[in-house]
Amino acid sequence: MNIGGREIGEQQEPMIVAEMSGNHNQSLERALEMVEVASQAGVDAVKLQTYTADTMTLDLQHDDFVIDDAKSLWKNQSLYDLYHEAYTPWEWHQAIFDRCKELGLIGFSSPFDESAVDFLESFDVPCYKIASFECTDLPLIKKVAKTRKPIIISTGMATVAEIAEAVETAREAGCNDLILLKCTSTYPASPENTNIQTIPHMKKMFDCQVGLSDHTLGTGVAIASVALGASFIEKHFTLSRAEGGVDSAFSMEPDELKNLVDETKCAWQGLGTVHYGPTDAEKDSTKLRRSLYVTKDLQAGDRLSKENMRVIRPGYGLPPKYYDRLLGKEVNKEIKKGTPISWDHF
Repeated sequence: MNIGGREIGEQQEPMIVAEMSGNHNQSLERALEMVEVASQAGVDAVKLQTYTADTMTLDLQHDDFVIDDAKSLWKNQSLYDLYHEAYTPWEWHQAIFDRCKELGLIGFSSPFDESAVDFLESFDVPCYKIASFECTDLPLIKKVAKTRKPIIISTGMATVAEIAEAVETAREAGCNDLILLKCTSTYPASPENTNIQTIPHMKKMFDCQVGLSDHTLGTGVAIASVALGASFIEKHFTLSRAEGGVDSAFSMEPDELKNLVDETKCAWQGLGTVHYGPTDAEKDSTKLRRSLYVTKDLQAGDRLSKENMRVIRPGYGLPPKYYDRLLGKEVNKEIKKGTPISWDHF
């Protein structure tokens, strides 16, 4: 699969995506600085969210439209006010995408309704991301799929049946390149609720690339996901958690983002292939294994014993497995102390 010139798959390093969300704090200057910081960290792409408060919900203050979860970062805030605070103004998209292009980053977005898809198509974005809360919005998925561009779908909260419906809808509407993301839709998410062992299962079940949309703090879960086959990792980021922002509490700061890039690369490189025996890099080290050595001067006719033969480093002599077999053997020549034992000595 290819997204914006970036190959994605088992033979490639995981694609790392920095999610800007609303952490620009309604400052275009800050948004553009975030793109530059993401580039310096070494990510592959920056993702936006394309919506307005009016495309997301209604401007109402009664119970249905107010967040009442006591554990939520946004408790007692109305949905409308939250989305109005967090949205990325549509007139900023051009400048942000242009900056991404200048820095060699892939710029794309999550549309939250059909008007956002039409808007994003005007920029010829290379792919689309469907957020977890929109995973069941089959009309939206169908609209996106008709662009025939790669689709990344987060699956937070989704049952197997709901994921199957989303995948079937996308494929039937023309999507040939699909990535599913394991996701836990709590903010922040706890590692014990992340269940990344789902990644290989999901990959096999839906026959597509699978990655992780990670809301946990730190990099541990994301790095571990690489070993389970994640080929795409998305994390929220911010310039500074201390400076606030709607998602800042569970977002990575610049040094953490760079660490994510570096360590996921190491994890991917470490997977390698199934291999036994010394690698090319290890061959010189085999001489430091233990082997059989003469530890006292011997004359022809002397017999090897525990007093004159030992298993020691380095490894130029016969392997230690022959120790018992050689005890009591008569040597056929003079052998100096410190000589590695070979079959020529018998």
